[in-house]
Amino acid sequence: MKIIAFYLPQFHETEYNNEWWGKGYTDWMAAKNAIPLFEKHNQPRIPFNNNYYDLSETNAATWKWQAEIAKEHGVYGFCIYHYWFAGKKILNKPAEILLNHAEIDINYSFCWDSTSWKRTWYKHAVEQEILIEQDYGNIHMWEQHFNDLLPFFRDTRYMKIDNKPIFHIYRTSDIACLDEMKKCWDKLAIEQGFDGIYLISGDLGNRNNDKNGIDAYYNYEPNHVYDKYYRTWSIRSSVIRAGILKRVNKYCGTSFFPDKRSSQAIYNLIEKDEENNVKKTYLGIFSDYDDTPRRQLGGTVYCNNRPEYFKRCLKKQIEKTEKMGNEYLYITAWNEWGEGAYLEPDEKLGMTYLQIIHEVLREKNG
Repeated sequence: MKIIAFYLPQFHETEYNNEWWGKGYTDWMAAKNAIPLFEKHNQPRIPFNNNYYDLSETNAATWKWQAEIAKEHGVYGFCIYHYWFAGKKILNKPAEILLNHAEIDINYSFCWDSTSWKRTWYKHAVEQEILIEQDYGNIHMWEQHFNDLLPFFRDTRYMKIDNKPIFHIYRTSDIACLDEMKKCWDKLAIEQGFDGIYLISGDLGNRNNDKNGIDAYYNYEPNHVYDKYYRTWSIRSSVIRAGILKRVNKYCGTSFFPDKRSSQAIYNLIEKDEENNVKKTYLGIFSDYDDTPRRQLGGTVYCNNRPEYFKRCLKKQIEKTEKMGNEYLYITAWNEWGEGAYLEPDEKLGMTYLQIIHEVLREKNG
């Protein structure tokens, strides 16, 4: 059983972010500008020793540091978010730097965020504005996408199952041509000496996208259990409360924070959740979640989170993962600072979450 952490490459300047959000924008700007929106709100989150790194470093110093502390604490690899829009590559530079530094000892794979990008940060009045639209294209576009990925697939550090490079897609339900796309990729992979592509689809709780091309699912937490158990009282009560406060804010001009959710309740649901699906499913867990640095009053906060909740849940998820015979367990996330989901050390808790992973794995292995 190997632990995989989702990895966000949004920590370097790009021409697109400069155009959409202002010169020099990275996710650090959202993290630095965050403010507490209610009593005891844990914002802003500050990386340990003010380590506001830049992932465009050609010497890959940050990659080397991240790989070192990940491996030291039992994180097997990163699932790096991949942004590809009909041939336009965005936030691709960090992965290319990693590819060019074979000495960095970390395993990795990609997760294609296959949705259109919309302006949902900060300016809620225009949140439907599309910044860059996704186009799933035709066979020529699928071939181009595969060829862009091929140098990574050939990397010995790139994760594979049965000689098939693993490729995740965050939301496959939007892709009507998925089966044809997967057949194309399988054919191209076989021509390159692989046995196909191993496609893992995100499960956000409403699995209505069972397609032939999908080999397995991963549970993206906490969204998976939140949506799956939407009708339970622990979740419905928070939805009702949020709805009331949003209306109060709208009509009274107030600034009550609406969407508070219980960390303890969601961890309990993750622990109790059982998979009985026909298709293989990889389990998930999350360290924390608070996307108010990006969305302010439109955000979501899992309140009163404690490391002991994570530790208890991690033990349970590892136990279930091994019982299911699965290779991987996914954690949200390695470094999503704008969503408060990270394993990297911060000023408040230091290395606590990484130390928990190390301790749990050490106990499991005797």
